Amino acid sequence: MATKKKVSKEPESRQAAYSARNRARLIRNAQEVLAEIGPSATIEEIAAHAEVSPTTIYKYFENKDQLFIEALGEAWDGFIAWAYSSLTPGGPLENTLEAGRKIFWIRKSHPQYAAMIQNSLNQMPDFLIRSNKTSKAVFRELSSKGLLKQDDFDERFIIWTSIYSGILKSVYVTEELTPAEADVAFGIGLSVWGISEAQAKKLISRPLSFAPVE
Repeated sequence: MATKKKVSKEPESRQAAYSARNRARLIRNAQEVLAEIGPSATIEEIAAHAEVSPTTIYKYFENKDQLFIEALGEAWDGFIAWAYSSLTPGGPLENTLEAGRKIFWIRKSHPQYAAMIQNSLNQMPDFLIRSNKTSKAVFRELSSKGLLKQDDFDERFIIWTSIYSGILKSVYVTEELTPAEADVAFGIGLSVWGISEAQAKKLISRPLSFAPVE
């Protein structure tokens, strides 16, 4: 009886690894373009920066928007990992809000990400909201634990993202707010979640702890 030959999956694995590396490199290039030009950059400008053809980009991403949204999303995930690496001791609500507040202060620690935020808010503000796929789940969990208002959650979250984006724009684009003033505005905005003025003041008075940047 003839035995079946085992089909080697090694070439397939090598191809998958090659594709993953190329995709990751394009995302890094897109982050650089977002910091230098912003989301208004053309696919040709991205391709020139990455030293590839536009066709290569379309091989991995449906369009420019998908590439930029993923680039911003990965930058956000990297920032959040850094923000959570050095938290002042506290509960889940305190930790979440501390991470959100830290973004007001990162011009020097994360200059590329700060430039990405500035350009995105200045040119296409919805990119920041569309690229952030984790915050809604985090806030929903806080609501389910009774730490934030749970009724009309979706409506509250829409209002909150508008408030938060507006504060970021006031820090990074118009520069109407200093990071310290943004903290105060952040506390005022927490009323959307049923947080009292006294509790909000206590939350934003917590000192921020910053990890070294590698």
